[in-house]
This record gives sequence, structure tokens and C-alpha cells, in this order.
Amino acid sequence: MSAIADNTALEISLRQIINSLETHYPHLQVVVVANSLVTGADSLLSASDLLTPVLENTLHIPLVAEDFQVPEAEAAWQDALQNHGLSMMASIPLCNAGQPLLGALFLITPPESSSTPPSEQMRQELASLLADLLQHTLHQQQNRQAQALAEQSQASMLRMALAIEGSATGIWDRDIPAGRIHYSPGWKAILGYADSEITGRIEDSYARLHPDDLPYVQATIKAHFEGQTEQYVVEHRVRCKDGSYKWISSRGKVVSRAEDGSPLRMIGTTTDITAMRALSQRLQESADLVTCLTNEVPGLAYQYCMQANGDESFGYVSEGIRDIYELSPSQIHDSVALVHARIHPDDFPAYRNAVLKSASRLEHLHLEYRVNLPQQGIRWRQMDARPRRLPDGATLWHGFITDVTEHKRIEQELQELATIDFLTQIPNRRSFMGRIEEELARIQRGASKTAAVLMCDLDNFKLINDTYGHAVGDLVLRHFAHILHDELRKSDYAGRVGGEEFAVVLAGTSITDATVFAQRVQKQLLDTPVNAHTHIIPVTVSIGIAMMQASDLDADVSLSSSDMALYRAKESGRNCIVVAAD
Repeated sequence: MSAIADNTALEISLRQIINSLETHYPHLQVVVVANSLVTGADSLLSASDLLTPVLENTLHIPLVAEDFQVPEAEAAWQDALQNHGLSMMASIPLCNAGQPLLGALFLITPPESSSTPPSEQMRQELASLLADLLQHTLHQQQNRQAQALAEQSQASMLRMALAIEGSATGIWDRDIPAGRIHYSPGWKAILGYADSEITGRIEDSYARLHPDDLPYVQATIKAHFEGQTEQYVVEHRVRCKDGSYKWISSRGKVVSRAEDGSPLRMIGTTTDITAMRALSQRLQESADLVTCLTNEVPGLAYQYCMQANGDESFGYVSEGIRDIYELSPSQIHDSVALVHARIHPDDFPAYRNAVLKSASRLEHLHLEYRVNLPQQGIRWRQMDARPRRLPDGATLWHGFITDVTEHKRIEQELQELATIDFLTQIPNRRSFMGRIEEELARIQRGASKTAAVLMCDLDNFKLINDTYGHAVGDLVLRHFAHILHDELRKSDYAGRVGGEEFAVVLAGTSITDATVFAQRVQKQLLDTPVNAHTHIIPVTVSIGIAMMQASDLDADVSLSSSDMALYRAKESGRNCIVVAAD
């Protein structure tokens, strides 16, 4: 007991008890073990010196654990003790009434010892004494642990207080039934008040709120009081000491309630977010400006992302999508397929290949394609976008799509002007020569066996011009071109190659079929004279025919042959058809 009072080390106290026992009982050897509750791990606390060689050979035997069973441990020790001529005289659990097992006392003697063992009473008193020592040690250990936890908690609270103080954050603690609220000095400093310059009345707190924010704050806190929300979270304006308003963010929670559920106490924090709100407003204004600009520019500004797994989505589209695709921004938020459905089926493969190529090579995406829209019909679109690779492997494009329908129309008109004779609206000489070269190439490849080339010249055209004027001459030329066009098949081709000269290519046609064609043209021209200002003007035509052969060096060979045949037709009295000699 004096050892406990003096806080003597447990090992010293146990050694004193063992030495005393060995003095009174010379043949007795003692082992005291304790479990993890006392020492933090199973351990042998003390033993007689003579047991040292035995203990060295029995370290593998479990000593004591929290679920230690003394009989089991005693049985495990018996075999080891017998090897050294020893036996277990007694094993006594060490514990106080109603307390967990703290350890065990083992009394060991030689098998045939004649010495008087300790009485039962002595054993129980000894066990009680040892249990008190272990219990005292356990209490000391628990006290040290509690003290360490308290020190850690105090350090954590200090760090938290320092962190809050340096973060422009204030703390408030509201006594709800009393209608009062306590503010930390840091909270008051946010609004420019000294510690003694602000009251704790809840009415004064509401009076500092911006009038436009008061209903929102009161509704939010009422909802939290009624248990509709887990936390109270608001952003609002509050009046400072100098009369200006600051934006603050307040977060809190009811920490105690009465038996009927009514709130009693609420604790929270307040942070100055004025600078954050100002930055957010500037960013919003910038975003609004960009949005306004992109929405006002004719065309579609967009952000498009293709994930590594092939998933696609539009991150942003301007209002121009309503004109470009006749869709709304909200419609394509979750579905790229709606846009794909608007692209002309004949152009979609090229569109898709261009996008995939741009993604794989990170090349600028430039493409012209058609769309088929419900209201506008078929229109031309031009897409330009630049891709970049994201860290997760996705590809992100920022691009612009514009309507180029008018541009394509003008382009087509320019193309037609370059290939179509303005007066007669049939191909001009340049276009015809390109087509006749293509036909010769087909024949030489074996795609077509033969073709007929016809040269046509309007008879006495100079006389018509001189008699009736150039306007009537132009009317005659247009009339003949119209007759030619009506007689042609889809595979045939005609062109104006001179003033009153026209040439025709009849693909896959024999001399006989070509002659029949020429006769039809002559007859149609004869049956439909030109009616010009009450003048009925009969018009005839001379035609020369030649066959295009695979052996021809170029298209001029057959064209020259038909031209020579035409010359002979003119020499023969005009309005004739002459076939070139083979």
C-alpha cells in the first residue's frame, strides 16, 4: 500500500513481494504476468531468478491476453516446467471484483518439496495485493492517456482558433429562446466594429441585413429551425460600421433542441466574401459579354468534346444554332445525334471522317457540307475548328459554323459562267472540249466502244444577221440550241464551239444512229421556223458526222473529221448531212 501511495514503479514493488515470499518459502518460485490492459502488450512482469532458464524456453507459450483463461495457460506451462523438474502448485487470477482480468500469479515448486506452501488465505491476500498494484498501474496509464488526449485537443483547438482568426472568419453562438447571439471578436472585426461596440440582440442582427436580403435570410433560418435542412447556409449583404454593405457567407447548425424538437442553440461561422462576389460579378459580366458577342455574330460558335471512349458532347453552343441547325441550345445538351441527323446523308461520311481525322492528328478542321433542315431545306454550312488534347485523352474543339449557301450559289454561277455559253445556255467550247476528251478516254479504257461526233453549222446565218439584225440572229442561235438540248440523251453532250457552229458527242452511237439523230434535228428545225416580230424565218442546218476511235491520238482527230464532213455538206448545197470517210 505504501508503494501505491508513493507511486513506486510496478516492477520494483513486484520484486519486493517476490523476494519476501522466497524468504518465507525457500522452495517457492513465483511468476507474475499482466495483460495488455495494464502494459499495452502481453508481458512477463516479474519472476524468481531461478526460473530464468525455464522462461527462456517457454517464450512461445502465450502468457496473458484480454480474454486470458488461467487454466489454459497453466496447462500450457505444465509441460515446460516438468522438463525442468518443476510443477505448478497454484495459478491465481489477478482481478478485483467486477473488473476485467488484469493478469495471473503462478506459484511453482519442485515435485517433492516438503516445505509448507502459503495458506489459502495468504494466497488470496497476495492475489488481492497484486491486483491492487496492477489496477493502480492501469489507472495511472489511463490518466496519462487522458492527459495526452486533453493536450492534443487543446492544441487542436488552438490551431483551429488561429486558423479561423487568420481566415477573415467570425464565429457566432445563438441562444434561440433568449433571442441573443454572441459574436467572436473576429466576427465583429469583419464589419469594422470593436469588441464592445455591438450588441447581442437578435433584433439588432436582423436590422443590419440589407433590406432586399432580409426575407430570404429569415426564410432560410426558419426552414432550418423546422428541420427541413441539415445546415443553415446563406450569402447576403450586411451593413458595416461605416454604413457600407459587405457580402458575407454564413453557415451554421442547430446543436441542441428541446424535447419537443424546438431549437435551443445554434453555432456557426461567417466569412467575408465581398472580394469573391466582386470577382464573380466581373467574371459573369465577361461571360455575358462573350455570350452576347457570339450570339450576335451570324453563325454558330461552339465547344465540342470527344472522349477517349468515343462519347461526344457540346460544352457550349451560341444562339446561332437556331439558324444553323434549327435546334435550341437546350435540345443538344445531352444529344449530339440531333445535330448529326440534320447533316445531309450524302455528306455525313465525309463530315465524320474529317472530325475523326482532326481528332487523331490534331489538325485544323475545315469542312463544307450540306444540311437538310425542316424549314430552310437544303443549305450549305462551313465548319472551322481547332482541336487540342486534354489530359484524360479527350479532344476538345473550339470552332465556328457559318452559312455559306449564298457563297456556294455564287460559286456555282461563276462555274457555270466559265463553262456555259451565256447566249444559248449550253456548254461553251472550253467545256465541250473537256467533255470530248473525257469521252475519248472512256473509249480508250474500254468503258465505251464508240461515239459519234457531229459538227453543226446554221445555213446562211450571216444573211439572217444582216437582214433582221443581231437580236434576231441571237434568237435563232437560242432556238437551235433548244432543239439540240431536247434531242439529246443524258449520256450525250452538246456545245457552242463557234459563232453559229455547234458540236455534239453521242456516246455509244453508231454512224446509222448518229445520222438518224441529225435527221431529227434538221426536221425539228424545219418544222419550227423562228417567229421574230411578225417575220417567219426558216432556218436550216448542215451537219458533218465522224466516228471517234480508240486509236485517235486526241479528240481533235474526230472533231476535225466531222468538221471536214461539215465543209462538204456546205459545199453540197447546205441543209445536208455528210458522214466522214473512214
